Amino acid sequence: MKKLAGGLTTLMVGLMLFSSNLWAEETMAPAEPKNVMTQEAPDVLTYAEALIEAGGMANCKKALDLCTEAVKKDPQNFRANWITAKACREYGNEAKKAEVKDWEDICKVQGKAGMNYAEKAKEMDPSKVEGHYWYGMNVGIYSDGVSILTALKEGLKDKTQNSFETAYKINKTYDKGGPIGALGRFWQVLPWPLNDNDKSMAYFREFQKTEFFKDPETVEAHVYFAELLMDSRKTKEEAKVMLEEAIKMTDEKYWQKKAQALLDDM
Repeated sequence: MKKLAGGLTTLMVGLMLFSSNLWAEETMAPAEPKNVMTQEAPDVLTYAEALIEAGGMANCKKALDLCTEAVKKDPQNFRANWITAKACREYGNEAKKAEVKDWEDICKVQGKAGMNYAEKAKEMDPSKVEGHYWYGMNVGIYSDGVSILTALKEGLKDKTQNSFETAYKINKTYDKGGPIGALGRFWQVLPWPLNDNDKSMAYFREFQKTEFFKDPETVEAHVYFAELLMDSRKTKEEAKVMLEEAIKMTDEKYWQKKAQALLDDM
C-alpha cells in the first residue's frame, strides 16, 4: 500500500508540475484574440489584423499565412495586399525582438516580400497611406536583416524616403503617428554623409507633441529619440529621463533591455 501511495503521490506531483508549466507557457505567450470571425472580426483580413495587434511571433505568423492566402484568392485586392505587407513587417519585427536564432534571415525574407505587397498596394491606390507606409517599414525590417549599407547599395534610400514622405503628407497620424516617427528614425539611422540629425530631431520633436508619444505601442520611437538626444550635452539629461520612462512604459523586454543598455552607456 505504501508503495502504491508513494506512486500515486509522485504521479499527482508530476501532473501538477505539468499543469503549472502549461500555465506558465500560456501566460508568457501573447493570447490569440477572441471573437474569431464574429461581428468584431467579420472577415479573414480583420482577424489577421487582430492577430497582429495581439503580438508575438505565433500570432503574426498565423496572420501572415491568412493574408497570403487572401492575396492568392484575390491578387488585385488593395486591402489584402497592404495588410499582407503589414504582416510581413510585423512577423520580421517580432522575430527580431524575440532574438530567435535565424531572425536576420526572417527579416530579410519577410522584408523583401513585404516590399512587393506594399508596392502593389501603392500602384492600386497611391492616394491611400497604407501602401506607402508599409513599403517603408518593410525596407526598415529588410535592412535589419541585410544591413543598411546593403539596402543602400540596392537603391532603396530614395524609395524609402519617398514612401515615408508621401505617407506623412497623406496622413501623418496613421499607425499612431508612425510616419512622423519613421522619418525621424530614417534621417537618424542613415550613415554619414546621408544622415541628417537636424531633420531627425525636428520629426522626433513633432512626434513628442502628439498624443501618441507616451503610448506603450510607440516605445520604439521613444527609445530612438532618446538615442539621438544622447549625442548632445545639452539634451543628455532629457535623454536619461526619456529612457527611464521608456523602461516603465512598456512590458516588452526587448525595448526595456535596449533602453537600459543606452542608460548604461551614459
